[in-house]
Amino acid sequence: MPMRQLTSVSGSFPAYVLAARLQSEGIDVEVRGSGSGFYGLTVGEMARVDLYVPDDQLDDARLVMLASEIDDALAAPREWAGEPEHAQRWPMWVAGFVLLCAVLAPIARWIIAW
Repeated sequence: MPMRQLTSVSGSFPAYVLAARLQSEGIDVEVRGSGSGFYGLTVGEMARVDLYVPDDQLDDARLVMLASEIDDALAAPREWAGEPEHAQRWPMWVAGFVLLCAVLAPIARWIIAW
């Protein structure tokens, strides 16, 4: 079965994510390009990775990609998720206390020995 190019992406990670999405819909995908190898380059045109699908599945693959783009566009903004969780501050307080003790202990020892 002849394969036709569906799209090109930059880098192997997005290429394999898109390939997995298409395969989950039952579409055969071939990943080709210099970025798809073991030592993939991820800069400029050298990072281009092409995705190929069989001729008879090309329309279905385009429909899956369109549906993914629409889902991304209709997703709620992150601002609607509520207040972000703040990081715990106690590790910074503990680190500050340890640093303070490390500085003050030699000074106290020097004052006592004087």
